[in-house]
Amino acid sequence: MDINLFNFDLPKTLIAQESIFPPDLSKLLIIEGSNLQDSLTRNLSNILDRGDIVVVNNTKVIKSNILGCHNSKNYLFTFLSEQSPNIWKALTKGSKKLIINDKIDFNGGMTGIIINKNDIGEIFIKIEYIKSDFIKYLNIYGQLPLPPYIKNPSNSNINYQTLFAKNYGAVAAPTAGLHFTESLKNNLLSKGVIIEEITLHVGAGTFFPVKVKDINLHQMYDEFIEISQKTADKINETKLSGGRVIAVGTTVLRALESSLDKNSCVISNKGNTDIFIKPGYKIKSIDYLLTNFHLPKSTLFILVCALAGIKNMQNAYKYAIKNNYRFYSLGDACLIKKQET
Repeated sequence: MDINLFNFDLPKTLIAQESIFPPDLSKLLIIEGSNLQDSLTRNLSNILDRGDIVVVNNTKVIKSNILGCHNSKNYLFTFLSEQSPNIWKALTKGSKKLIINDKIDFNGGMTGIIINKNDIGEIFIKIEYIKSDFIKYLNIYGQLPLPPYIKNPSNSNINYQTLFAKNYGAVAAPTAGLHFTESLKNNLLSKGVIIEEITLHVGAGTFFPVKVKDINLHQMYDEFIEISQKTADKINETKLSGGRVIAVGTTVLRALESSLDKNSCVISNKGNTDIFIKPGYKIKSIDYLLTNFHLPKSTLFILVCALAGIKNMQNAYKYAIKNNYRFYSLGDACLIKKQET
């Protein structure tokens, strides 16, 4: 399947550079097949019904970007995840110049030793802190790993943690959750809409482009997921009773699709997933997806095309561009109905 099927022209002026306040004033494009309707995110409580379930991602972004120095040269490291006790996987530009046993002096007085590298640019660093203490350290001396298309990361009008963020482990925000406010959450609950949480720690792979012409050759990166028995039971009960399942973000959809039994019921799960959802894949876990507007040729745009059809999504994105919807992590949202096949 040719990657160019998932390309589109996006004016740079539509790439959102700061957040909207309050976040639920973001625009919402409702996509149901070829039918499109303009709304606002805060209207979700009017769109959804009693007995529907909204599933959100409670991952929290670590300030995982931190400067380190070796031989008087500075490198910006992004720490991704702990691989084993005191061993962390990281990325940095110029990693080819670093070799095993190099000592890195980080901001704040911490040191690390490079113990391994691989051929895709990842390096493995031995850290003197246990995981919880290292996360505390990063949150003091590090910076949020904002997407590279954010031109002014120090802009005070940027919100990059969701209302539900509580479990540290992500290097990028599950951006669909950024649209939620306490007011929207309470309005949904008051109407009888169920809200449940799962965890998927968003990894650096979310920033990596698809580099192959045939998307079937693309390899996703592992990301940690956790779904409790309580949440699995609530989702299955909702489906049995005729309620709709709304995933808030592609991360939630990927976590749920990675946690299905042979009867398409969601099961509790704790582990890693590298699922790649692309056209031809039959989505079974949800009815609607709330998500942002994604990059051309990205695995995220490929996912929504699998959900609603390539033609429908290309037409919806053309409409969004024509009507000045804001794109990417800090932009507007769409609510996409799963295409029945």
